[in-house]
Amino acid sequence: MATHKSAIKRSRQNEKSRVRNTSIKSSIKTQIKSVLQAVETKDKTGSETALAAAIPAIAKAAAKGVFHKKNASRKISRLTKKVKAI
Repeated sequence: MATHKSAIKRSRQNEKSRVRNTSIKSSIKTQIKSVLQAVETKDKTGSETALAAAIPAIAKAAAKGVFHKKNASRKISRLTKKVKAI
């Protein structure tokens, strides 16, 4: 356990960001699943609308530091590729 004042504060900050990051990651995973589900059913309009909602969310998560920039780019690219294949 941290004993210095700065280490205690850092511990509190880390816990806050951990909770926030897990929440954001969970919502991103849900959005990705909705895109993939629409792609599986070959629903073109549904998959495009789900993708249009997922892309900004993934980009925002990358900007906040939840995902690495290249990881987010890869996720967006793979989803877009699957939607375009319909």
